[in-house]
Amino acid sequence: MTTMKLALGPLLYYWPKETVFAFYRDAAGWPVDTVYLGETVCSRRRELKLADWIAIGRDLARAGKEVVLSTAELIESDADLRAMHAVAGNGEFRVEANDMAAVRTLAGKAPFVAGPFLNVYNAGTLRLLAGLGATRWVAPVELSRDGIAAVVAEAFDGIETEVFAYGRLPLAVSARCFTARYHNLTKDHCEFRCIDHPDGLALDTQDGLNFLVLNGVQTQSAGVQNLAPVLDEARAAGANVLRLSPQSRHMGEVSGRLRAAVTGSSREPPPASLPPACRRLRGYWRARPATSCRDRSRT
Repeated sequence: MTTMKLALGPLLYYWPKETVFAFYRDAAGWPVDTVYLGETVCSRRRELKLADWIAIGRDLARAGKEVVLSTAELIESDADLRAMHAVAGNGEFRVEANDMAAVRTLAGKAPFVAGPFLNVYNAGTLRLLAGLGATRWVAPVELSRDGIAAVVAEAFDGIETEVFAYGRLPLAVSARCFTARYHNLTKDHCEFRCIDHPDGLALDTQDGLNFLVLNGVQTQSAGVQNLAPVLDEARAAGANVLRLSPQSRHMGEVSGRLRAAVTGSSREPPPASLPPACRRLRGYWRARPATSCRDRSRT
C-alpha cells in the first residue's frame, strides 16, 4: 500500500511578513512532502511579494520539499490578472491554478495542479483539465468522499487526487470584504484589519453557536475538518495527498501526528489550538449535517 503524501496548503490568512518567514522556516523541518505558497485570498494583502514567495520556495526546495505556487481564487482587476500571469510564468515551480484564467495561461505549457476552486465535480471535467496539463487535482471541500470516489473511478490513472484533510474549510469568496465591514470600513480602505485576526474572525449565532469564520473576502467554516480518524475512507476514495491548511499555532505537532496516522502508528493529530467541539467536522465528507460547535473559545 502506497503511503499518502502530506501537503501544506497555501496560507489563507494575513500575517506579518516576518511571521510568514518564520512559519516556513519551521515548515522546512515538518514531515510534509509538498508546500503550497502564495496569496490566494485577497490581492490587497501585500506583506509579501512574488519574489518573497519564490525565496521561501527555494529554501523549502533545498530542504527537500516539493514547492507549488498558488494563484488567486478570484480575479477582479487587470492588476490581479497580471499577478496571476507572473505566478504562472515563474519558470521555477509548479503552479496550482485556482481559476480558469490560470488554467488557460498554463494549458499546454507546463504541468499544473488543478486547485479546489476550479470546482471539479465530475470525471469529464477532470479529464478535460488533465488534457490541458493537470497532473494533480484538489477536490472541492464540499465534494463528499463518495463523490470523490466516483470522479476517481471514472477518470484515468496517472493524475493525483488531493483532499482537504485538516483545517477550516474555505467555503466561499466574495467581492465584498466582511472583515472590513465588521470594522465599519470599506474594502478599499480596509486598513488591512485582517492582520489582526491570524486565524480569521469568528462569527457566532445569537444563541452562541460557532457558525462561520470571516477571513476578509473569504468565508470559512467555524469547525475544523479533520480526516485523521477516517484515513481508510480517504484511501478508499482514491486520495493520494492530504492537505493541511495552515493555522497560526501547533502546525508542526499536527503535521507530525498526521504523518503518524498515515503510517499507522497513531490515529488522530491533536488540534490543540481548537475548541474541542470543533475538532471533528466531517459533514461535507460524509454528505450529512455536521454537529454545531457550541464552544465559544477563540484561537
